[in-house]
Amino acid sequence: MSLEFVSDYAAAFLRENDIEGLKPQISAAHKTVAENKNDITAFLGWADLPFDYDKAEFDRIKAAAKKIQSDTDVLIVIGIGGSYLGARAAIEFLKGPMYNEIDDGFPKVYFSGNNISGAALNDILKVCENKRVSVNIISKSGTTTEPAIAFRIFRKYLEERYGKKEAAGRIYCTTDKARGTLKELANENGWESFVVPDNVGGRYSVLTAVGLLPIAAAGCDIDKLMSGAACAAKDYDIPDIDKNPCYKYAAIRNAFYRKGKQIELFVSYEPRFVMLGEWFKQLYGESEGKDNKGLFPAAVTFSTDLHSMGQFIQDGTRIMFETAVTVNNTDSDVVIEKEENNGDGLNFLAGKTLSYVNQKAFEGTVLAHADGGTPTLNIKIDKCDEENLGRLIYFFEKACAISGYVLGVNPFDQPGVEAYKKNMFALLGKPGYEDRKADLEKRLIK
Repeated sequence: MSLEFVSDYAAAFLRENDIEGLKPQISAAHKTVAENKNDITAFLGWADLPFDYDKAEFDRIKAAAKKIQSDTDVLIVIGIGGSYLGARAAIEFLKGPMYNEIDDGFPKVYFSGNNISGAALNDILKVCENKRVSVNIISKSGTTTEPAIAFRIFRKYLEERYGKKEAAGRIYCTTDKARGTLKELANENGWESFVVPDNVGGRYSVLTAVGLLPIAAAGCDIDKLMSGAACAAKDYDIPDIDKNPCYKYAAIRNAFYRKGKQIELFVSYEPRFVMLGEWFKQLYGESEGKDNKGLFPAAVTFSTDLHSMGQFIQDGTRIMFETAVTVNNTDSDVVIEKEENNGDGLNFLAGKTLSYVNQKAFEGTVLAHADGGTPTLNIKIDKCDEENLGRLIYFFEKACAISGYVLGVNPFDQPGVEAYKKNMFALLGKPGYEDRKADLEKRLIK
């Protein structure tokens, strides 16, 4: 297990004092995290989570995962934002984006309740036909619109198909430990429930029951996942930027922001990183995008997006930098064979692996983008396994917290998220929002 942070390709875009000037702020941010870990209102519970977690619940998670594996063909995970992105990102990172199409003896995992599309929900219901189905509903309150709608439908589906008693044994709740609509329903109906910790926000919750239950049910080793994160928590608890790659990354991205860079591109060269890019976008976008501040997080997959976004990245407005995650060792590979007629002109690649070609694509792209004025930061991991993923998750979480404090925002609130909800509720006629409805309807373009 290893993680290497390489900033050499970006060195020409930075001056030494750009980073030196940020060291006092990085140290202050480090101190803020260290001194407020035990303050439940600070939402810093993720900081020590890899080794300071509820071991009894962890065992219950593994037991529930084994039960799901024994009696379930399809597990529907219902949640939105941080309630599903981390789990989906982890499963695709570890098993590949085609995991549901490959019969490996573990339940297929589908995610619902993250949109309001009837067509998408019906597609998942079709997947459930003639399959043994269980549901993991993830919601702190139980009243968030998108997952609440999906859960209402899937709960009815289970109870009509299995009867209320058997359905109760197929519903797993991850919610508040003591209060809220979903917790009350779980208590009333005897659904097994797991805890969303009070001091861990949704986008930081992948290493809690929120992410761990679906990840374990899919057949991934959550002990190793936590072990990797625990190593990272220890290694990245050093205030010295020169000895802490996590803090160096946080400092450099703030330095770029101060130089006018407005976008950070999360770049990967493997399709199994796509959902990790979506997780990255929420983590950083929701943590930093406030008070009219923050880098806009975006994600691309190369070489695919070099044929769509590559032109802009190379020659467009100089408003971005890249953070590329690369893998030293892939778990499978393909060797390009020689053809006698060489009709496609590819015999110069004969005997080479696709991972080798992919690496050269990365190297060529980094140099081209540097020449075009777009710097690249490179995070290298050893391979796509649970321990490396645990380390990578913690690296980004810690860097995000430190970056937010340096930026001068609270990286753990999200006041802007509520604006669309209030308007939507008013337009839908939800009780209590009547005074807003008429004004909103006047502003709509018919």
